[in-house]
Amino acid sequence: MKNTGRLPVNIKGWTLSDKSGHSYRFGNLRLNGHSQIRVHTGIGHDNRRDVYQDRRAYVWDNDGDTATLRNDHRRIVDSKTWGRNGH
Repeated sequence: MKNTGRLPVNIKGWTLSDKSGHSYRFGNLRLNGHSQIRVHTGIGHDNRRDVYQDRRAYVWDNDGDTATLRNDHRRIVDSKTWGRNGH
């Protein structure tokens, strides 16, 4: 996930979900301007560069899936589709 703007954004309450409805809600996290953070499915310790969903099972479908990022008002901020379902 990348903040392409120059101003920081607090993404507390934002969600990242897949096509099947698995959803991850971000805690109190400030994403500085022109910075990025990696979102991992597995278990780990959150830090400035990586956050973990703490799931034991893999979520993203390698053959085709859609990742949807929504803000704390449930509005779509970004979406990315890949694989056989992508165009």
